[in-house]
Amino acid sequence: MTTSDSYAAPITDPLFDGDTGKFSLPLRQLLVRLLRGPYLDGSTDPSAWQLLLDQQQGISDYFSEIFLALRLDMDRKIAMLAPVQIEQVHTSPIAPRRPLKRDETLLALRLRLLLEQHSGSGSDAVISRAGMHEILAEHRQASDRDDKRFAESCDAAITRLQSLRLLTGTELENEFRISPALAMALPITNIQDIPRYIAAIDANDPVFSLGADDTDDLAEQTPELVQE
Repeated sequence: MTTSDSYAAPITDPLFDGDTGKFSLPLRQLLVRLLRGPYLDGSTDPSAWQLLLDQQQGISDYFSEIFLALRLDMDRKIAMLAPVQIEQVHTSPIAPRRPLKRDETLLALRLRLLLEQHSGSGSDAVISRAGMHEILAEHRQASDRDDKRFAESCDAAITRLQSLRLLTGTELENEFRISPALAMALPITNIQDIPRYIAAIDANDPVFSLGADDTDDLAEQTPELVQE
C-alpha cells in the first residue's frame, strides 16, 4: 500500500463525536482545501496533488453532489472548483466570488497575456508592483486626475489578485509571481481575443465584464473561484 493509498483508506474510528463519515483525515483535509480555494497548487504541495490524482474520481463524485466541478490543469498542476450551471433553485455555488472591478479585470487580463508569453520558458512569470502600476496607467481614464487615488486603486487591484492567489510573493519585495492558476481562472480559448476584451473595457462596454452573474462569451469561459 502506498502512502497515498493509506491516506485514502476509510477510517475505522470516528474523528469526532457523531462522525459518520468514512474518508480519512488527509482526504477530508484535501476536500476542505479545495472548498476554501481558490486553488490547489501541486507544484508546492506534491503529496496533496498525488492524493488528488489517486482519488480523483471519488473527489469529483463528492463535489458533483453539491453542484461543483473539479477542474485540473495537468501541465501546470493546478486544481480548482467551478460551479456548474443548472437552471434550478438551490443549485447556486456555495460561495461565489465577488465580481472583479474594472482595474482588477484589466490587470488580470494583461497578466494572462504575460503568462501565455512566458509559457514554455521553464521559469516563473514575475512582475513588479511598479510594472503593474504601469500596465494600469495605460488604461487610466482621462477623467482620473487624482494621482494619489489612482495609485491606491492600482494597489487595491494588486491586493485583490493576491487574495485570489493569482499573484504570489517572491523573495524580493514588491515583486510577484503570476500564478499558473490564472490560466484556469481565465481559460480563454483564443488568447488573441484578450485585446478585444481589454478594448471593450477601456470603452466602458459592460458586455465583456468578468462579473459573476454575466452571461457573455467571456464570462461563460471563466469559472468562478469558489472561495476568496
